[in-house]
Amino acid sequence: MQRREFIKNSAIGCCGIALSGIMLDKAIGNNSFDSNVNEETLKSFYSFDENDFKKLADTMIFTAKNNGASYSDIRICKNRNQQISTRQEIIAGISDSESLGFGIRVLVNGTWGFASSAFIKEEDIIKNTILACEIAKANSILQKNPVELVPVKVYNDTYKSPLITNPFDIPISEKIELQLKYNKTAMTLGADYVDSFMWFINEWKYFASSEGSSITQDLFRIWAQTTPMVVDKNEGKFESVETQIAPLSMGYEYFTEFPFEKEIEACVESAKMKLKAPTVTPGKKDVIIHANNLFLTIHESCGHPTELDRALGYEANYAGTSFMTPDKLGNLKYGSDLINLTADRTQKYGLATRGYDDDGVKTVEWPIIDKGLFVNYQTTREQARIVNQEDSFACAYADSWSSFPIQRMPNISLKPSEDKMSLEDLISDTEDAILIVGRGSWSIDMQRYNFQFTGQEFWEIKNGKKTGMINDVAYQGNTIDFWNSCDALCDESEYYLGGSLFCGKGEPGQISPVSHGAVPARFRNINILNTKSQI
Repeated sequence: MQRREFIKNSAIGCCGIALSGIMLDKAIGNNSFDSNVNEETLKSFYSFDENDFKKLADTMIFTAKNNGASYSDIRICKNRNQQISTRQEIIAGISDSESLGFGIRVLVNGTWGFASSAFIKEEDIIKNTILACEIAKANSILQKNPVELVPVKVYNDTYKSPLITNPFDIPISEKIELQLKYNKTAMTLGADYVDSFMWFINEWKYFASSEGSSITQDLFRIWAQTTPMVVDKNEGKFESVETQIAPLSMGYEYFTEFPFEKEIEACVESAKMKLKAPTVTPGKKDVIIHANNLFLTIHESCGHPTELDRALGYEANYAGTSFMTPDKLGNLKYGSDLINLTADRTQKYGLATRGYDDDGVKTVEWPIIDKGLFVNYQTTREQARIVNQEDSFACAYADSWSSFPIQRMPNISLKPSEDKMSLEDLISDTEDAILIVGRGSWSIDMQRYNFQFTGQEFWEIKNGKKTGMINDVAYQGNTIDFWNSCDALCDESEYYLGGSLFCGKGEPGQISPVSHGAVPARFRNINILNTKSQI
């Protein structure tokens, strides 16, 4: 099977849905420019030092200014993606790709122009800078509201993801051996089938602007997942449960920091129990949602609707709009007083964590929802003035040197309770509810208001105790009613950082990594559906 065919069929999700088309190609580093990344280009890139990059940036800035640009910046990027997939004792696919090039932005007459190339040479820098300026001049004829950038400090800095072991220093053979060991563990414990994958990503970028900043960043991301499946041949039924160890920004120590084999053992046992679990009775019910499920609800019902470009309608043609329109800023009671959702581009191990965004703005932490009140959007330098901010929240990001930076989601997380409350304590405090564990399928409308989520495991709670597993559960509601129904949160001992490597947005489509921290939480009187009877 060819690499592209395998990955298209492997259903690795974009925030829970399958990747396709351009977005899939970006996820595996296989965009249309890759054919231009030849040995000569790579060899010259590796021979560059910091002074060489600064000279190229100076050439761009000088050329842009001479062609009418009031502002200009350059990103020189090298992205590497390695993915390994196995099934039982078989290697199902291996991909290892590298993408290299630069992108140039200019502002002429208050209008953006952009051009990019896979060839990092002075003549290509000059040619594409002139092209970007010409594009800006042509577009300025149609520009109604000139772009205004909020001020930014000048930075000369470097940033690297915190890691102990570079995953690309580990031989592929060793990674395959570890993955097959996980598969064997699942099969030995009773799984009939098992799928596993490992994903390793390195994003290196150099940024320089006409305002004087010069920033180098070296970012790493990693994810591994094993999904055992158990089959009841007599009944003709099957169930699977996937490991819930999330993608993170860290090194190969990921595999020693987390108990993968213990997690696989739990997945096999849960899959066996799901085969025998009775179906749920639909109706109104209290729910306790585990953090490894709730992170996705946060992503969809808070992360996306507080993107300012969505709220302004800029994404309406593709990603959708938002019910959290600017008139609701500072006025909307989004959730109960317990709900504090914080955006943080500096959070340790967060997928959206970095030192600086692609506007050259230093990353920060800020509140999105404060004691249930909607207080802030996500912004870039271009957007901040629209909501009367003096500074950007550093949310500009492009997934490739060939992509124009757009506003992308930071790590957005639910703050734990300050009162001591474990998951067991929360269960003990609950008379009649369903505990929902693990990310499942989901659906949400284009305004991020009405939604439906499922999970991996569902447990009945009666009189403060888990009494047994049930199946076919989905919870349904709207964002405001749902978050306002929250009446209890666990403390920081139950904190879980979940996330997605491939959140999709924009035209042309781009992908972005983002994490969401959460703790188990209780929600009252939620509508429960039986997914089996809804088919």
